[in-house]
Amino acid sequence: MLSGGASNLVMAIRRGGSEAVLRRPPERPRPDSEKIIGREARVLAALAGTDVPHPSFIGYCDDPSVIGVRFYLMALVDGWLGHGEPPPAPFDRPGKSRRDLGFALVDGIARLANVDYRAVGLEGFGKPEGFLERQVERWRSQLASYAETENYAGRDLPGLTYAADWLAANTPEASSPGIIHGDYSFANCLFERTTPARVAAMIDWELATVGDPLLDLGWVCYGFRGRNDPNPAGYFDAADFPYREELADYYAEKSGRSVEHLTYYMVLAQYKLAVIMERHYARFKAGRQAHSADSENFVLRLAAKAGEMARGQA
Repeated sequence: MLSGGASNLVMAIRRGGSEAVLRRPPERPRPDSEKIIGREARVLAALAGTDVPHPSFIGYCDDPSVIGVRFYLMALVDGWLGHGEPPPAPFDRPGKSRRDLGFALVDGIARLANVDYRAVGLEGFGKPEGFLERQVERWRSQLASYAETENYAGRDLPGLTYAADWLAANTPEASSPGIIHGDYSFANCLFERTTPARVAAMIDWELATVGDPLLDLGWVCYGFRGRNDPNPAGYFDAADFPYREELADYYAEKSGRSVEHLTYYMVLAQYKLAVIMERHYARFKAGRQAHSADSENFVLRLAAKAGEMARGQA
């Protein structure tokens, strides 16, 4: 077992000297778990031949009778996980190599944003028209649904309602549609073990869709320090890494997309992630999930920072 939990299970398969990775729904699947597995397989297959770093797709099985659930196979990638395991030298200490991990991380989503989703067969994979306009209500509805799906009474999340209202009132014109990873961060990125800093593979594509790729940038940047925001709501110590403004400029150079509305995308990213993580907390409280990680406090930090950014205080 390589990883497991509330989303999907990932297992190394070794047979006759060959190695692969099997990804399948969790032991306690959500209603949409098998649909998500199929979508992950589709996007990985579509990325073959692009310069986006990803695990090579091997095959998808939609016959549950084989192992009891639908699953897919992909190549085993040699690399170290950007969050959750000790980094190898020289990435384990302050300096250029560690700092450059931030730019390498952003390089992955810049490459992804440059892929023509129609040319790689992802027409219909998402609904890019009106993507930004749908986001607030889509995630507000999901948060409300936990009362029924998780038997969760909810709790006060200061800043979240203000952020939602601000997002709805300040929606910019979307950038040209592209593929979105949807959950991209150090935690879903394998890096090569040697210098210079390079991404070996972007992993965990369960939230991938077609929409506004700048949401991926907001998802990455909110966790880094801003020049006027030394205390981001992220999940890692950002002290040794570039400022988010530097990362945004790098993305703009590599992707050709304007980053004028970065604050909007960071607020949206934190709003969306807070809603997603609150489900983990709800399942933990209901005894349906063995761990909550730091979801209880993480959601509160995300909601508060989203509200601060919306108010122009960060």
